[in-house]
Amino acid sequence: MIKHIALSGNIGSGKTTLAKELSKHFGWEIMLESVEDNPYLEDFYYDMKKWAYKLQVYFLFNRYDQVKNIQLSRSPVVQDRTIYEDAYIFAKHLHASGNISNSNYQKYLREYQRVEDTSPAPDLLIYLRSDVPNLVRRINIRNRDYESKINLQYLKDLNELYESWIGKYDLGKLLIIEADQLDYVRDPSHLSSVIDLVNRELFGIFN
Repeated sequence: MIKHIALSGNIGSGKTTLAKELSKHFGWEIMLESVEDNPYLEDFYYDMKKWAYKLQVYFLFNRYDQVKNIQLSRSPVVQDRTIYEDAYIFAKHLHASGNISNSNYQKYLREYQRVEDTSPAPDLLIYLRSDVPNLVRRINIRNRDYESKINLQYLKDLNELYESWIGKYDLGKLLIIEADQLDYVRDPSHLSSVIDLVNRELFGIFN
């Protein structure tokens, strides 16, 4: 039985939009990234060094709780972002940029390893690849105040880490989608093409 479909990708790559559309089409449950009720996210973008470690720990255990709930679910679940991105993208970058200290980073990695060891990999990981100009365009469209502090170099650095991580991913099925030219809301054919790819990866069929 298919239980867990996960979406991965940089800030503004369209994960949440696609997760909602896949949930609607397939009748899957959906687990979104904790944004609106996140106690650290807005402060983080104003002072990364002060809040980075707490934010990453919060995300890690929030997603771990999601994975545990997915395993208990009676129906398939599509998840917006994964525990792997917490460690291999965001925490790694924050440590490299000096926003997480060496001691806190080592502590974080120990916690992450315990989480990964007890978290089954998704049945399908969907990676939305998008270049920086399109990430910026989508971030501007959704117009979240705290995201106005995001700079181009930060998005570029994250994209490089994503590409490095996804190039080594071998925990299960992987579907890479070139997301720059896709608009699932305004053009139904774009969504149909993605659904066909998902059907092929999960069930070996096209609609």
